[in-house]
Amino acid sequence: MTTALITGSTAGIGAAFARRLAADGHDLVLVARDAKRLREQATELHDRHGIEAEVLIADLAEDTGIESVATRLGDRRNPVDLLINNAGFGNKGRYLDVSMADELKMLKVHCEAVLRLTSAAAEAMRERGRGGVVNVASVAAFVPRGTYGASKAWVVQFTQGAARDLAGSGVRLMALCPGFVRTEFHERAGMGTDNIPGWMWLDADKLVASGLDDLARGKAVSIPDPRYKVLLGAAKLVPRGMLGGISSRTGRKYGPQ
Repeated sequence: MTTALITGSTAGIGAAFARRLAADGHDLVLVARDAKRLREQATELHDRHGIEAEVLIADLAEDTGIESVATRLGDRRNPVDLLINNAGFGNKGRYLDVSMADELKMLKVHCEAVLRLTSAAAEAMRERGRGGVVNVASVAAFVPRGTYGASKAWVVQFTQGAARDLAGSGVRLMALCPGFVRTEFHERAGMGTDNIPGWMWLDADKLVASGLDDLARGKAVSIPDPRYKVLLGAAKLVPRGMLGGISSRTGRKYGPQ
């Protein structure tokens, strides 16, 4: 039986990955900061699907948290076959409205943690000649829109480059780029969502199913919904300067309230 490790597993996209992978028979390593929610999640998935669910309490905004997860990923006796780098958050406010400490915390979680955990997992997977990594990014990676979009653009570029370097090794890497998903993400960031059109919302379980299908097909980047594929295709036809202005206005309309 294979094992998947999921960061940010207790809510949203991470929880959807946990449900799907447990239903498919994978053992899990569930990673988050909230010990109570982790243990409740592990018990529920074990009881429902008969899989083993290990709990790892870690804050990926701290070096000690990143190190503890990297150590687990490097355990050759209990190998992880699939890593889902899902942990992340948004900051309320535009550039210079957000404190530098919060900006750096975001980069720590979205970039440094993704780099270190992907590297720990991929090294062990390459030795075995098999494995997969899904780094959860965002469609925000493709438009000029603040620190969040910039951090997710880094995730996409890093994942594409690493996937090329590991081609033929048996290790697959993919950046998953969802749009708006109904999760706790916006509420935790204090962002209003009332003005976001209904058609822009995605279902987390369908998103995960599509993303896993794309990973199996060997895609390095997954935009798991036709609506967003059309939007991003249209965005390529708009000059970057104009796109930046549209993105900024859209962010004010649909972003933090």
